[in-house]
Amino acid sequence: MWLSAIKLAVNTGSKIYANKQRQKEAMSQAALLTAEKMARGEREYEGKLLEARQNDYKDEFVLIILSAPIVVLAWAVFSDDPAMMQKIELFFHHFGNLPVWFQTLWITVVASIFGIKGTQIFKNGGPKQK
Repeated sequence: MWLSAIKLAVNTGSKIYANKQRQKEAMSQAALLTAEKMARGEREYEGKLLEARQNDYKDEFVLIILSAPIVVLAWAVFSDDPAMMQKIELFFHHFGNLPVWFQTLWITVVASIFGIKGTQIFKNGGPKQK
């Protein structure tokens, strides 16, 4: 019984050691591939894109544009101004009647700015109804 337990422990230990060695080899291969990409200039290109996006304010601009109607709507509701509420209702009525191609374009552009796959929304005719 003790002999079979020792044999099992040795087998398990050798498998763990072999897996660790394969892991080290895979990490070495990944580092080599990354170095090759850097040598070809592919990796540096990705770094330049990230640097360019850090100094870009389009995300904040789109967020302000998307938040503006909500702020105006909140102001109209809390100010108790009937004329303002009529204007807000008229705005959303016209906004809701925009052509589908424009709505699709707008959602796709905004989604791409924030890194969301906006095309998935329209791929199968919109979201599934429950």
